[in-house]
Amino acid sequence: MPKLEVCCYSVECAVTAQLAGADRIELCSAPKEGGLTPSYGTLKLAREKVTLPIHPIVRPRGGDFCYSAIEFDIMLNELAVIRDMGFPGVVVGVLDSEGHIDIARMQLIMRQCAGMAVTFHRAFDMCLNPYQALEQLTDLGVARILTSGQQQSAEAGLALLKELNGQSRGPIIMAGAGVRLTNLHKFQQSGIRELHSSARQVVPSGMRYRKAGVSMSVDYEVDEFTYHCVDGDMVAAMKHALTLSSLSPRMA
Repeated sequence: MPKLEVCCYSVECAVTAQLAGADRIELCSAPKEGGLTPSYGTLKLAREKVTLPIHPIVRPRGGDFCYSAIEFDIMLNELAVIRDMGFPGVVVGVLDSEGHIDIARMQLIMRQCAGMAVTFHRAFDMCLNPYQALEQLTDLGVARILTSGQQQSAEAGLALLKELNGQSRGPIIMAGAGVRLTNLHKFQQSGIRELHSSARQVVPSGMRYRKAGVSMSVDYEVDEFTYHCVDGDMVAAMKHALTLSSLSPRMA
């Protein structure tokens, strides 16, 4: 049965995704940064409210995936907290300055993550050689690789996704970035069995009073009175489509 992982930026969204039939949650903060490590309070409440497998992301800042010594120490500390809280998996990734998997640091990460399933995130899409990276991540023992096939969207990267999926002798290749109800069938037809989607919708803020001329963002053009959240109806529709297609003789 194909699996649908939903990227959630709050506990509320995680609860929505669970009720809608998601198989797994990637828990993050800071959607405008592409996903950062959630706070301790978020992690704690998620463990209390959600029974689905939750894999928090560990990413100390936005931007690239080549980290300073202090940033990497922060990551190791966060991994230890997540492990000790009993989460079944984690989402993480590091590269060196030349665009290769940072093997030495990933070995330390894998040691810190003992007992958890490790997903190497879309740092994979920024690496120099995806075939070499696949072999290295296989040797490291990661459980899955979240990737768009090194393109801006997974649909654009479908050729590489299919190739990696056929070559992998260990990690699950999970397609992510622009995975929607309208293109699910393309990934399934290519043999991809795990899909990652934010299934997001834009929701207006509940604030009625809006102070003019004052912004909390360094980007003054940002609309601070809307936010993204998981669309439960979309998650349910995607999961339904995956279930139906898995029962179809053409997809078997």
